[in-house]
Amino acid sequence: MEIVTPRLTLRPAGPDDLEPMHAVLSDPRAVQWWSTPPHETLDQTRGWLEAMISANGSGLDFLIELEGRVVGKAGFYAPPDVGYILHPDVWGRGLATEAVGAVLDRLFETTDHAMATADVDPANAASIRLLEKLGFLRTGFAENTWNVGGVWKDSFYYALSREAWSRRRQG
Repeated sequence: MEIVTPRLTLRPAGPDDLEPMHAVLSDPRAVQWWSTPPHETLDQTRGWLEAMISANGSGLDFLIELEGRVVGKAGFYAPPDVGYILHPDVWGRGLATEAVGAVLDRLFETTDHAMATADVDPANAASIRLLEKLGFLRTGFAENTWNVGGVWKDSFYYALSREAWSRRRQG
């Protein structure tokens, strides 16, 4: 169930991951583009973590470890919609690209999903670059799709077909 990449270990979440994930989910920089405001309490993160643990029967949602330290998550809480978040201390190193690439491999190797999808805030330039670098194509736009802390956010929708991913990996 674990995925090992050149720099990362992606593994299922467990109860011992509460504090490191709280460090991510309580950081306003990390959750600037997330679907919730920063977590204010460990109990908020505990609820999030318990939901991640209980929903991971699919084997497609992972915590990201770098050098033995949990620094974020990547995967499919609700396949085929990919989600990812990293602690700002590790931004700018290509880790999200590495992690999302690995979970895309897992999705297409272990399921019959024809496509991976993503929903990204139009102002999140880094995430848009990541998705497009991996071959995702923008498929749509919608206004006022997420209410995060009383602020309405818009969405760009992206998709990546199994065939397009396979071609990228082969060549």
